[in-house]
Amino acid sequence: MIQTPVFLDTQRPADVPNLVVPRGVTPFHLAGRPVRGRLVRLGPLADVLLTRRDLPAPITRLGGEALALVAGLSAGLKFKGAFSLQIKGDGPVSTLVADCTDMGEMRLYIRADAETALATPKELLGEGYFAFTIDQGAHTDRHQGIVAITGDRMADMATHYFETSEQHACWMRLFCTHTDAGWQAGGIILERIATEGGASDLREDIEKDPWETACVLAETLSEGELFDPALSAETLLERLFGTLDVMVGQPRALSYGCRCSRAKLAGVLENFPVEDLDHMAEDGTIVMTCDFCNIDFRFARDEVGRHIQDEA
Repeated sequence: MIQTPVFLDTQRPADVPNLVVPRGVTPFHLAGRPVRGRLVRLGPLADVLLTRRDLPAPITRLGGEALALVAGLSAGLKFKGAFSLQIKGDGPVSTLVADCTDMGEMRLYIRADAETALATPKELLGEGYFAFTIDQGAHTDRHQGIVAITGDRMADMATHYFETSEQHACWMRLFCTHTDAGWQAGGIILERIATEGGASDLREDIEKDPWETACVLAETLSEGELFDPALSAETLLERLFGTLDVMVGQPRALSYGCRCSRAKLAGVLENFPVEDLDHMAEDGTIVMTCDFCNIDFRFARDEVGRHIQDEA
């Protein structure tokens, strides 16, 4: 049995980054109009998450857009838990998982054919399913919605999900590119919310459709603006929506948040039969690799499975 109890095993692996981006997600709404949104800028966190594995640029770009998507959507969580995106397809990218907790802790896993020459998200993913999951912990039921992969871009697939599974109007643009500072990822997400009557109804009459107006203005956001370190989120939102009384909320931090631990993986090993543990060991050592952070955890064979041998 592993000697260190789980509750004492607080050490992060030495090569796992301890990185926090204080203003990763900036929420906003348009005063008196049925529109709220989030501006997402992962900053240096994008490069740290996307370079845990060496993948072709189109696949890395897909992962960056997925991270920006879950960062923006998870900012709406009102409880302790996690918001996850899972995509399974029959293309070169067979599995993509990205999630973000209510505390802004992010992780990413991609299983892919690194030799592919395909480039677009639809080509990379092929046919399959696109799912969002809200997990509030071990003692609650998870909420999950699943739709077929539909659309050419990550943003199209997410929009299709909300249209068909949630009947909720969303608009988004997602960006991921490689710069001199490494990989950058981010985007903007708009949601149409229900009006409560009064002034907002009057403005809708005057402006024809403030939702459409907001989407048209958001469409003007450029990659250069989003990733310009000299432009604050407040300045950028004012530039986009200044004519619509944009109200900026409290920014939310994002961080590197793989939740693996030596104790957790040791607990998994304790459930294997002795024969399997013997087969897994090479030169007296069992190596378990975290799918998310790509870190190897090494266990001496005689450290694990002792309780099974004692019971025998």
